[in-house]
Parts: sequence; structure tokens; C-alpha cells
Amino acid sequence: MIRIERSVTMSGLALAVALLAAPSAQAQSADMTFFVTSNGPGKGADLGGLEGADAQCQKLAQAGGAGTKTWRAYLSTQAADGKPAVNAKDRIGKGPWQNAKGAVIAKDVADLHSAANNLTKQTALSEKGEVINGRGDTPNRHDILTGSQPDGTAFAAGDDKTCKNWTSSKQGAAMLGHADRQGLRDDEPSRSWNSSHPSRGPDGGCSQADLKTTGGDGLMYCFAAN
Repeated sequence: MIRIERSVTMSGLALAVALLAAPSAQAQSADMTFFVTSNGPGKGADLGGLEGADAQCQKLAQAGGAGTKTWRAYLSTQAADGKPAVNAKDRIGKGPWQNAKGAVIAKDVADLHSAANNLTKQTALSEKGEVINGRGDTPNRHDILTGSQPDGTAFAAGDDKTCKNWTSSKQGAAMLGHADRQGLRDDEPSRSWNSSHPSRGPDGGCSQADLKTTGGDGLMYCFAAN
């Protein structure tokens, strides 16, 4: 009888602790202003343009408990068809930005694009608060679509670095960043979070299969712009 009572008491204590922790976790998720998408739309770099990419960010943020904010994908586009280029850094608000666990990854746009930012494998979390697979994990998913130069600006028109401004899974290539800032080998230097290398693969560089070739999965960085 004593053992049963003790067991019931311990179970009750565990439940109480869980209930107390739940509101805190929910509050933290609501305060989230940055995440890496846990998944992409599934069509490689064809995101439906910037609008489709933003919608994916908004959808996942909603599922993660932070849908009241306005979310933007960290993507640049190149000048084409009479339309000017769009810089990723100009789309994401002013900051500061924090992940689903409350860790601040950058204070502002300048900090985000400096060597001092706090973007690492441990902080570049998904909207679920989960670590994104990186070097050494199976499968590796650290390649993140950005189409951007290191300073967050678009590439000049001509050489496609955005898979036809995020509308193609068959033509062009996409500039990628490494969420874990790691190279593929121990002897490689650290890589840029937003401008490591262009995509490539048997179909060119924009299909889902192409993106997986070098360690990606059509993932994006999402920032709360308000």
C-alpha cells in the first residue's frame, strides 16, 4: 500500500511539473521570431516565387504557435522581366530575432550579416524547436535556399542563382547557405550561413533530388518582419 501511494504521489508530481512547464514552452514559441523550415513545399526550389515562400513560412509559424506575426522568407531575387532585384536583407524587418527556445541569433540586420551573429547548428532551429541535420547526420539537410550574397543582397542579373526567382525546379541553380556553418569535411573551413555554394545535381540544380545531392532538402530561413 505504501509503495502504491508513493507511486501515485510521484506520478502526480511529474504531471504537475509537466503542466507548469507547458505554458512556458508555449510562451517561448509565441515569442519566436526566427526559424529554419522543417520542410519545404516539396518541389525543390520552385517555391511559388517570394509569395509562395512567405506563405510556407507563415504556415509553419502558425503550426509552431507564432502565426500572429508577419513572416518573410530570407530569399533574394534577381532582376528579370523588367522587375528589379529584391534583397533578402530588406525583407526581414529590423530584429532582434530569436529561435523557438528563446536564444537570440542576431540583434539587427547588421549583426545578422556579421561574423558575430549567433547562428549555429544549435541555434538554427526549426519552428518545432528541433535541430536541423547537418554535417555528419543522416540525411544531411544543412543546405538552405537563399539566392543571396554574404551581405544579404541579390546577385546581378545573368547567371541564375535563384532557380528563376524561385519558380523553377528544372532550370538554373540556387545559392545556398549552411545552417550549421560547416563544410562537408573536417579539413574544410567554416561555411557561410547564407552564401556557401550554388546548388548542383543531375538535373541542373533546382529539383528536389538536386538539392538533396549536396545536403539539402529545399529548406529556408524564416524571419518575423514585424
